[in-house]
Amino acid sequence: MYDLVALAFEADLTRTVTFMLGGAGSNRSYRMAGVTNGHHTLSHHGKKPSNLEGIRRINRWHAERFAEFLKRLAETGDEDSDLLRQSMVVFGSGLGDGNRHDHMNVPVLVAGSGGGRLRTGRHLILPRRTPMANLHLSLMGKVGVHRERFADSTGTLGI
Repeated sequence: MYDLVALAFEADLTRTVTFMLGGAGSNRSYRMAGVTNGHHTLSHHGKKPSNLEGIRRINRWHAERFAEFLKRLAETGDEDSDLLRQSMVVFGSGLGDGNRHDHMNVPVLVAGSGGGRLRTGRHLILPRRTPMANLHLSLMGKVGVHRERFADSTGTLGI
């Protein structure tokens, strides 16, 4: 799927893409990552080491595919303006801890500088209970869509 997204960006067929790597309730296995148990079952790991290892392998597999995608974007274009520099790409999870269905401390990565609109190379730790919608509202503003609120946002992040 990442290949299709990169091609769509390169051909300027779209400037916005949203896709889910796997359904949140999916119980598919990740044999390509050496995991035969279902993803959803493993997410309810109960702190069992073998389940945590399975989740770690699945997460690593997804992160590696994402890294390949970013590399492709960075290699597409010229040295003054590659696709990664022109993009704002969000990669993350809907849960911080699948075992508890906890949506706090959700890991999120924003790659690309949006044509210079985003400051890069930072690791931000936000206050507890900061809505994810604050990130979306902030990114919307960076592309010229200015709104007071988005979903349950409480403000922007100053990114």
